[in-house]
Amino acid sequence: MLIVAFGASTSSSSINRTLANYAAHLVPDAQVKLLDLNDYHVPIFSEDMEKQIGQSEGARAFLADISQADALIISFAEHNGAYTAAYKNLFDWASRIEREVFQQKPAVYLATSPGPGGASNVLAAASGSASYFGAQLKASLSVPSFYDNFDLATGKFSSSEMADKVRQVVTALTAEL
Repeated sequence: MLIVAFGASTSSSSINRTLANYAAHLVPDAQVKLLDLNDYHVPIFSEDMEKQIGQSEGARAFLADISQADALIISFAEHNGAYTAAYKNLFDWASRIEREVFQQKPAVYLATSPGPGGASNVLAAASGSASYFGAQLKASLSVPSFYDNFDLATGKFSSSEMADKVRQVVTALTAEL
């Protein structure tokens, strides 16, 4: 089984990429492909740009990587209550090629932030629109106060309660596979 995971951020120190990677490695006997959004170069989306260049190669590559997955684990970063600009831009390009960006793959959506909100606004938006874009959403989880709950030095949760919650959503993903 191949789990494709990514944090919806381009930050080199993305806590959402860390969370997605951690969760993906909880799937027994799975291969994990951790995507980096920096690898998918796309210009700022506009209809004029689309007319000029056609389909973006970066968006095509992103869709190709999604197509390889047996399941997806995505952790959404939140900027000012919404998706990061880089993720939204890539997603917009990809959705112009294939509306069902997530290609009917089973998925778990996560989100985290340093603060107590845990990026819950963006998680709600992503979860609410998942079915429109081809994600078979099995579970979602917001992880508040990431640095209080996760030890970056060990790569593990310092909060056993939060570790259990992450295991539960991953179990929901793999229950039907």
